[in-house]
Amino acid sequence: MPEQDSPPRLAGYLDKQQPELYQALTAYAQKVTRQADQAGIPRRTMELVNYLASQINGCAFCLDLHRRRAIGYGETEQRLALIRLYEEVELFSEAERVALEITEQVTRMSSARPSAELFARARLVYAEDQISVLCMAAIGINAFNRLSILSGHPVRRAATG
Repeated sequence: MPEQDSPPRLAGYLDKQQPELYQALTAYAQKVTRQADQAGIPRRTMELVNYLASQINGCAFCLDLHRRRAIGYGETEQRLALIRLYEEVELFSEAERVALEITEQVTRMSSARPSAELFARARLVYAEDQISVLCMAAIGINAFNRLSILSGHPVRRAATG
């Protein structure tokens, strides 16, 4: 089997080369978090959104970051290990499943548009403002995934203690 080429990377980190643009992206993410808090979406759910998108996109740096954050909000290693199978396991609530499906469909928009059925199901468990925050969160983490992948942000070995 031929070896897969590593993804093309820039000569440096985008966040260091374009700090003002990176600050704007960071401000966007902070605003999404505040809106999620105001809309009553748990931080743990928001980290599941970030974790799943990072896994789909293959962003090691963001996957590592959001695993640690999710654990900090009470997430379990078991659920994180099984997140790609969220529809098949009974470990996730209906609201979490819908949030994860929104994330997956927004992340995979280049191959298929999010379905009307998804948004109909979302309206059964979320208010319209919550749905829009979840969509905006998925858009934001996808931007961060692309930034980190293009930059080649390294994953540092976790401290053992």
